[in-house]
Amino acid sequence: MKLKREYYATEKDGFYGAYYGNPAPCDRGMILMLGDKIDDLMVKMGVKWLHRNGCNVMAMASETRDYAYHDYPIESFEKAIEALRAKGNAQFGIVGASTTAMAALAAASFIPELTLTIALSPSDFVMEGFYRDGLDGARERPGQNESTLSYRGESLPYLPYAYRHPEYWQKLHEEAKRRGDMAAARDMFDLSEALCPLTEDMKIKVERIKGKLVLVGAQDDSLWDTCRYIDRMVSRLKATPHDCRVAKLTYEYGSHFVFPQSMLEIVLPFGSSLLLRFAFRTLKEHPEECRQTRIDIDKRLRKILKEW
Repeated sequence: MKLKREYYATEKDGFYGAYYGNPAPCDRGMILMLGDKIDDLMVKMGVKWLHRNGCNVMAMASETRDYAYHDYPIESFEKAIEALRAKGNAQFGIVGASTTAMAALAAASFIPELTLTIALSPSDFVMEGFYRDGLDGARERPGQNESTLSYRGESLPYLPYAYRHPEYWQKLHEEAKRRGDMAAARDMFDLSEALCPLTEDMKIKVERIKGKLVLVGAQDDSLWDTCRYIDRMVSRLKATPHDCRVAKLTYEYGSHFVFPQSMLEIVLPFGSSLLLRFAFRTLKEHPEECRQTRIDIDKRLRKILKEW
C-alpha cells in the first residue's frame, strides 16, 4: 500500500518534514529521523514499522541537498510537535539513529512534551557541524566554527573534531579502509576527546528528558564508541535528579546499524542479513550475533512502544 504523506516547508511551517498518518486510528505521534531524507526508502521502512506499532509519523531531516548538519534549529522540533498536535496526536516521541540520535536526545532535553525518546547509536555530547558539499573532492568536511545544533539562534557548545579540512576526510577514509567498513570515525572521536576533553556545556542534559529514554548501541560500532557514551549517560542519570525512566540496550555485536530486525525486513524481507554484511566488517564476521542483537532490539522496542 502506497504511503500517503503531507509535506511541510521551513518557510511556511517553520520546519522541514513529511507527515505520514497511520491508516489505523491512533493519537501517538513519533518524530522520525533516519538519514538525510524525509521520503526515501529508509524513511519509508521506519514509517511502516512505526505504523505497525501504533504511531503516526513525522519524518524530519536537515534541509540540505546532502547529509549535513550545521546549526540545525531545535525549534524545528517544537514546530513539528505543533503540527502533530493539529493532526489530533496527544502523545509525542522522537527516534533518531547515529547523528540524528544525538539530535533526538538534545531535542528531548529541551522539549518536555517529548515523552518517548529512542536513540540508536547515540553520542552523549553535541558534535561539531559538518558539510557534505564535495569541497576539494572530500565527501565530508567540518564546518567553520559551527555546531551541529542551535537553539533560539545560538549554537550549542560542541566537541571540535580532531582534524580540519582536508585532513579530516583523508583520516576518515584511511580508517574506514583499515577497518574494512563502509564508514569509520571511532579513532577520530577518541582523539577529539583526548585533545579537547568534554566540558559540561558540550554534554547533552539527559536528566531533563521526560518519560521513557531508550539508549541502544553495540560495542563493535566503528563510527564512535557509543556504548561508552551510553554508559556515561546512565551514570549521569544516577548522579543527577531526573524524571525519565531509562532503558539501556547495549550489545557486544550489532555494528552502527542497530535497527530492529522486522524494520529491515520491511524492505529486505529475504536477504537483510546478507546485504548488511557489505556495510561493516563485523556484520560479515559475526552475522548471526548481529542478527540476534537486532531481533532482541526489535522485541524490546515493540514492547516499549506498546506500553507508551
